Amino acid sequence: MTTPIPHLSHPKYRPDIDGLRAVAVLSVVAFHAFPGWMKGGFIGVDVFFVISGFLISTIIFENLDKGTFSFSEFYARRIKRIFPALLLVLAVSLAFGWFALLTDEYKQLAKHAMSGIGFVSNLVLWGESGYFDNAAESKPFLHLWSLGIEEQFYFVWPLLCWIFWKLKLRFVSILIVFTIVSFSLNIKVVSSDRVDAFYSPFTRFWELLLGAQLAYMTIYFNSILVSIHRNAYVANGLSFVGLLSLAIGLVLVNKDASFPGYWALIPVIGAVLIILAGPNSFLNRYILANKISVFFGLISFPLYLWHWPLLTFLHIVERGTPDRHLRLTAVVVSVILAWLTYRFIERSVRSSSGNRYVVTLITVSALIFSAGFVIYSQNGFPDRKVVTNSEFSENVQYQFMGPIWAYTKNEICLSEHPYKDQDSLAWWFCMKSTKNPTTILLLGNSYTNQLYPGFVKNPKLSHHTVLSIGTCSVGADGSGNDPRNPCYGNRAKEQTDFIDQIIKSASSLKFVILDGLERTPSSEYIGRVLDRISFLERQGLQVIVFVPHLKPDFHPKACFKSPLKQNSRDCLISSSERQNVLDGFMPLIKAIEESGSNTLVFDQNDVFCDRKDGNCSFVRDGLPLHRDERHTSEYASILLQDYFTEWAKSNVPSIFKSPLKNE
Repeated sequence: MTTPIPHLSHPKYRPDIDGLRAVAVLSVVAFHAFPGWMKGGFIGVDVFFVISGFLISTIIFENLDKGTFSFSEFYARRIKRIFPALLLVLAVSLAFGWFALLTDEYKQLAKHAMSGIGFVSNLVLWGESGYFDNAAESKPFLHLWSLGIEEQFYFVWPLLCWIFWKLKLRFVSILIVFTIVSFSLNIKVVSSDRVDAFYSPFTRFWELLLGAQLAYMTIYFNSILVSIHRNAYVANGLSFVGLLSLAIGLVLVNKDASFPGYWALIPVIGAVLIILAGPNSFLNRYILANKISVFFGLISFPLYLWHWPLLTFLHIVERGTPDRHLRLTAVVVSVILAWLTYRFIERSVRSSSGNRYVVTLITVSALIFSAGFVIYSQNGFPDRKVVTNSEFSENVQYQFMGPIWAYTKNEICLSEHPYKDQDSLAWWFCMKSTKNPTTILLLGNSYTNQLYPGFVKNPKLSHHTVLSIGTCSVGADGSGNDPRNPCYGNRAKEQTDFIDQIIKSASSLKFVILDGLERTPSSEYIGRVLDRISFLERQGLQVIVFVPHLKPDFHPKACFKSPLKQNSRDCLISSSERQNVLDGFMPLIKAIEESGSNTLVFDQNDVFCDRKDGNCSFVRDGLPLHRDERHTSEYASILLQDYFTEWAKSNVPSIFKSPLKNE
């Protein structure tokens, strides 16, 4: 007689946990659709981490104890849980992208689809940008970062648990140590780089591990749990404090906070307390376990997957933030799609026995990955009709995709500076025509670096060596909140020492361009600018301050007819808008004049406003003057030099003479 193969047992169903899932997913959806209304909604992901750690660890612990744990069955169940909705969303998005996206957008979509299937989205996005940057709104699979962290945890967690059980180690001690290490790493990393802390699995595992500790307590300290659940005051108190904690997090936490860091404790502890309170506590039973909450909890995973692509595709098509009615429509459609996905796909696959669906899902995932690879390797298929029939010529697209941030760094030039080992961190751009040291220094933030292509391609300045350091802002944010950078933050002495070292290493340095200054500077900010100018002038340098450039409040792709939006946006700018920029900056200009400084001020906005009718435009000669909502394009950078050299003839003619001592 054949002994039946044991199957993994599952914890008893708790409708209140589905209700907690509903709170989590609706918070995230509200944040993405209406960020001004639900500023802290992104903490819903942290609630998901706790729930997942609790439920999955309960399965692992119980089955290890019973001797019924099977790695193959565990991962087969994960595939049947994750893949059906994920693959559907990826496939539909890639198909839609063929008809709606431009070359660069479709190529990026394919890249992120591959990383989503491989559960490494967090690692790929980690290397691209921050979660809260403007580019995030144009990445339909951005939200898969959380799925990546979760599945990376489950690649290693079951194995570690199995090893600990086999060795009969004091597992609770090891669990606590792992949690403390991960949380400590989170606190350390978030202080230097929020992006690293946000996307790194090692700074996020503690959230899943707290859920695992709760699972351990449920199984092995059940008597304590029973006592909590029998005492209505304790259970109701835990539930109330937990929900209050989530409410506080939704209100107080925002994208400017050092998140995750200590802030992440608010949603994580809140979720732990709610689960600990048990299904019979008043709020869990009558709020979280009601039919509406449970409904959204049941469709929470497909809803999470559907809502963000719909919102981002809408943003891409509109070339800017859609109005609230369109965003609300997208949310309603995502709920409908989530229910259909759950009702007709998820339930059938998850309730099936055997590995028939598992093999099919793995095969489909391989096909979608292959499709993504082909799209990516073919550069988004630029010959598609939706691209060729639009106004996005190859040159226009280049201005959005061009290597303005990726110019080849001249290692000889960089090697002359004391911080040469940090050039990849600090975003230094360097170009020289001779072996002589730097003669022009561009100093500021990323708005400074956007000047770099024009300066190095200006034939009238070809005798200069240009070094651009876009991480030395005068403002308090400094170099992007990374204290490893020598020009970090508002530490005046450190910044001055750093600049002093650069100047000493570049003995032929004569000109310093300051850009990326605040459009409406405060008196405190003006004081910091004057301090920097004073220091530079004491070194015998000629300082030139650039007036802040005009910026659109929308993606400049809207200025051209796109695949699904044939009416391009009016990209003219009134002359009054330019004047407003100049008026806002005037207090700093006056302060420079009154200080007796020899600093010169150059208004770079002629590049937008050289029109007989007095109006300005974000488009010139059929090409965009911006690469995104804030930064100018390479074409604008090069075009700007026509105005700069003409201005320099009268104001700083010495810039056309070689500043090198041996000439």
